[in-house]
Amino acid sequence: MEFVEAVASRPPLVLGVDPRPELHGPNPLAHIRRYTLELLEALAGRICAVKFQAAFFEALGPQGFTLMHELIVGARVLSLPVIVDAKRGDIGSTAEAYAKAYLQAYPGSALTVNPYLGRDALEPFFNAAQASGGAVFVLVKTSNPGSGLFQDLPLEQGGRLYQAVADYLAQQAEQQRVGEWSRVAAVVGVTYPEQVTEIRQRLPHSLLLLPGLGAQGGQAIKGPGLLNSASRALYYPGGEPDLEAAVRQAEEYLAALR
Repeated sequence: MEFVEAVASRPPLVLGVDPRPELHGPNPLAHIRRYTLELLEALAGRICAVKFQAAFFEALGPQGFTLMHELIVGARVLSLPVIVDAKRGDIGSTAEAYAKAYLQAYPGSALTVNPYLGRDALEPFFNAAQASGGAVFVLVKTSNPGSGLFQDLPLEQGGRLYQAVADYLAQQAEQQRVGEWSRVAAVVGVTYPEQVTEIRQRLPHSLLLLPGLGAQGGQAIKGPGLLNSASRALYYPGGEPDLEAAVRQAEEYLAALR
């Protein structure tokens, strides 16, 4: 099934997986593997996708990177849509390699992408998503407090830089529609609710990934195609691995999103 169709049919909550080895005892990789797979199974009916933060796995070395790919396969066995949060973005040939590594290797999955290098750096991801039934979540207005340093810069022709990115994506999204939604999607921090509303208007057919729920202080935002994403607050409820607490936390978020 296409990524956008699979996600749109499920509850609008995303589990972010950001493993911290210090919380997993003397054999952290084995415990991260077991805990994550058990958590995915416990939350499978309560989330629309699982988002693997590549940096946390890369920080664990080659074995960590291998573990991320093992967990991606595990999520797909559970029929869970996958988002690889790697924020890739480079010149065309390198973008093609990144697209092959994540979108083509896992058909029906999604990747986060940085738009800073421009159109020719984005097109390989869009093309790969179309060929693989995946999706591309492009950074528009990110959840971190310092995002405005560049994203909010005023432009000579009017508006802000993030708005120009959103308007460009709106054009691309129309060419990548799969029914109601497009394979061209956007990342907008749930920590900026006014911008979420504004960007939804600019991108009416794009799924919006809304990181920042919970630990970053963001509150759930309801609406069609709004995928609220919680990482630490859902993966480590109470600051530690806890399956039962994670299920309770997911239910609380879903209650707020109904």
